[in-house]
Amino acid sequence: MIGRHLLLAGLALLLFAAPLGAAETNDLREFHIGMTLSELPASGYTGFACVAPPRQSLTGWQDYRTCPKDAAGWHEIGFRYDPAANPMARLNDKFGGTRVAGHPVRLALLLTDEGVVAGLRIATDPTAPFYLHKKAFLLADQVMARYGASGWICVKGAPSAHEQPVGGVFVKEHCEKTTPSRHLLLDRELYRDPAQDLREFVGGTELLIERPDAAAPTH
Repeated sequence: MIGRHLLLAGLALLLFAAPLGAAETNDLREFHIGMTLSELPASGYTGFACVAPPRQSLTGWQDYRTCPKDAAGWHEIGFRYDPAANPMARLNDKFGGTRVAGHPVRLALLLTDEGVVAGLRIATDPTAPFYLHKKAFLLADQVMARYGASGWICVKGAPSAHEQPVGGVFVKEHCEKTTPSRHLLLDRELYRDPAQDLREFVGGTELLIERPDAAAPTH
């Protein structure tokens, strides 16, 4: 039985890493852009709350209208994996918490007034242990592999006077990619303020997957 659970946990990590094919597939676990409120999983998740302040706790997906709308008119609900639904967490810490491809993350769904999933936000958790926080910018590489390496338009930022590399690495990058079914916005960064302690730095990855009609028109 333990071996079966290990296999399932491994498959959960591979789900995010598998390349996106021509057919519609999930973006994360059971979630994909365009699914409706009635299709959202009834179990396996907890910690429902509005992302926009005030961060109000919710009883479930059905309370999404309680959350204020963002600029696009969407309601953003934060959530996390339910530890009670993850028996592997009791056997090995690396399977615990809310993770994507091994990285501790914060998750949120963005729903329309009609209860349709218009967006999914995945952001690495800045409160993760030091060694994981320092590697959080690498999640962006796995995102690009998941959605295909080609077609990304990226802009790299240069360090300012208050930004310097961490361990010889400086990263400040914004990338976008549009497919027939998704608009992807990917940001990653790793740098530190030289005036701060060596263990204090900015680092992480944030991915916003949204409907393609949300992409700003090009000029």
